[in-house]
Amino acid sequence: MGTATPLIDRVNSPKPWYVHRWPWLLMMGPFLVVIAASYTGWIAFTRQDAMVVDDYYKQGNAINQDLRRDAAATNLGLSLKASYDVANGKLNGKLLSFSQPITGKIVIRLAHATQPEKDIQLQAQVSQGGDFSAALPALDMGRWGVTVENEKREWRLTGTWKWPQQRVVDLKADLQPAD
Repeated sequence: MGTATPLIDRVNSPKPWYVHRWPWLLMMGPFLVVIAASYTGWIAFTRQDAMVVDDYYKQGNAINQDLRRDAAATNLGLSLKASYDVANGKLNGKLLSFSQPITGKIVIRLAHATQPEKDIQLQAQVSQGGDFSAALPALDMGRWGVTVENEKREWRLTGTWKWPQQRVVDLKADLQPAD
């Protein structure tokens, strides 16, 4: 007969490394990092970088122009208070300059926070008393970016409006007056 290995020697003999679970658990971390880095690299090389634009200088000048329009609104002391009349489908309000009415045509832009296809642009004529009214279709509940400017784009008021939590949109020029 052959020689048999005693049972005690088989139990106490060391097992190969791949039989234990700890080496596999320790190797899983670096393996997952390699997979994640590969995926991130793939995203970086296959997607366009939306932050880089060809006409960065022109866009920078446009930002400066917008800041000048904000400063012009501050120098005029502009403020606007408007409310949405749901029953009549109208946005009614008052535009004042240093508490005095301002007249002329204005453009009101309502930008939906997440869905640009829902953006709305209104035009209104401001009366001698500073009052205006513009037809406004049914407004979705949510956060709206509001921009008001005159027809010649000389000044601009901006702010946010949370409809229907805020029944009134109240915009004031808040930059420091230019010296």
